[in-house]
Amino acid sequence: MAEVTAVRPLTGTALEVALDDVARLRIKVFRAWPYLYDGDLGYERTYLQSYRDSARAIVVGAYDGDLLVGASTGAPLVDHSDDFATAFDGTGLDLSHIFYCAESVLLADYRGLGVGHRFFDLREAHAHNLGFSKCAFCSVQRPVDHPMRPKNYRPLDAFWRARGYEPLPGVVAQFAWKDIGDEEATQKPLQFWIRDIQTLSPKPLIT
Repeated sequence: MAEVTAVRPLTGTALEVALDDVARLRIKVFRAWPYLYDGDLGYERTYLQSYRDSARAIVVGAYDGDLLVGASTGAPLVDHSDDFATAFDGTGLDLSHIFYCAESVLLADYRGLGVGHRFFDLREAHAHNLGFSKCAFCSVQRPVDHPMRPKNYRPLDAFWRARGYEPLPGVVAQFAWKDIGDEEATQKPLQFWIRDIQTLSPKPLIT
């Protein structure tokens, strides 16, 4: 039976060492719905460079022994402002107060063990301890009649709402990647969700 033996925060040198494994997880997990991502390691290394460049970034790693089986990333939203700032135009929100919880990827055999909550717990604690007042993430939007949508697909909206997140009306970013079977990258809409973390108690980053 698959077992997650540790979930721990990685920063600094430990974060850098893990990024190639994070890239491989992203390529594998994001091939599935709703991402349908046809990725490659060269693109991934470029994309993940922002986490190397940010002194306040975090990767939360899920391990089965020494094997990285899941990962969740986060960094200040201003570190991604070139990608997402336009989506926040007119909201009145100060991007410097928002911590961006980016992707969470976990191999299928390790799901249903509470790892998703630990990913959020540790990123929110990291953001809170750095003085951020809000956490946000975005989810890809796909047509309900998309031909590759699985019949048994259940969106994660209920999980996110239970964590205190709500969608930000009208705050939709555009991000391009190449879908499986396509020749070129196309723009995808990404809906932002947000929650206030000011009421969280300061927490040590422990597993």
